[in-house]
Amino acid sequence: MDEVSGRIARAAARAGRDPRSVVLVAVAKTVAAAALREAVACGLTDLGENRVQEAETHVGALGRTAARWHMIGHLQRNKASRAAELFDLIHGVDSAALAEVLSRRAAAAGRRLPVLIEVNVSGEASKFGVAPDSLDPLLENVAGLPGLALDGLMTVGAPVGRAEDARSGFARLRTLRDRAEKTLGRPLPELSMGMSGDFEVAVEEGATLVRIGTALFGGRNVQGGTTCS
Repeated sequence: MDEVSGRIARAAARAGRDPRSVVLVAVAKTVAAAALREAVACGLTDLGENRVQEAETHVGALGRTAARWHMIGHLQRNKASRAAELFDLIHGVDSAALAEVLSRRAAAAGRRLPVLIEVNVSGEASKFGVAPDSLDPLLENVAGLPGLALDGLMTVGAPVGRAEDARSGFARLRTLRDRAEKTLGRPLPELSMGMSGDFEVAVEEGATLVRIGTALFGGRNVQGGTTCS
């Protein structure tokens, strides 16, 4: 963890940013609860889940207040009600229909659920997310829902051979966010972008949330092991 945190800090310094403005979200996919518990003991405060069912297992093992829980994978509408109960931040809102289900559930629970809109900046058919040209109507819709707090944008970068090749996609998301702030007339402080292979470039381009799994835990099916250094 110290190594990854140091790389984030150095990338932030290169961009003239405060390293504290970047949150490390540890990706919990296929990681055993024991390893996540150790990560939290080492100081990690934010855990990211790709699937609601696996999140239920991890939350049950660690406790709801052990960390700030992020839904970072694609969220199906039939899982939205449970997700609104489990998570502190939903990264991947990509349709008005999904947003409306989340809003109803959150409002019924007496809360405003923070969400990010997922944008498919690369235009890949295999990627989820709204197309940049369709972003404005979804922004207006989500911003008006009583159960949601629209906090910013998210993207999953295209696969690249070099981290530097991801820069243009991250820069585009930042530009879209800046434009959206003007459209809505209010701040959208969060940019969720960057994973293990390219998070330093994402930080340089303005990421406030980086989603890192392999660089912290190694390969899949992690049962335990030191994550502090």
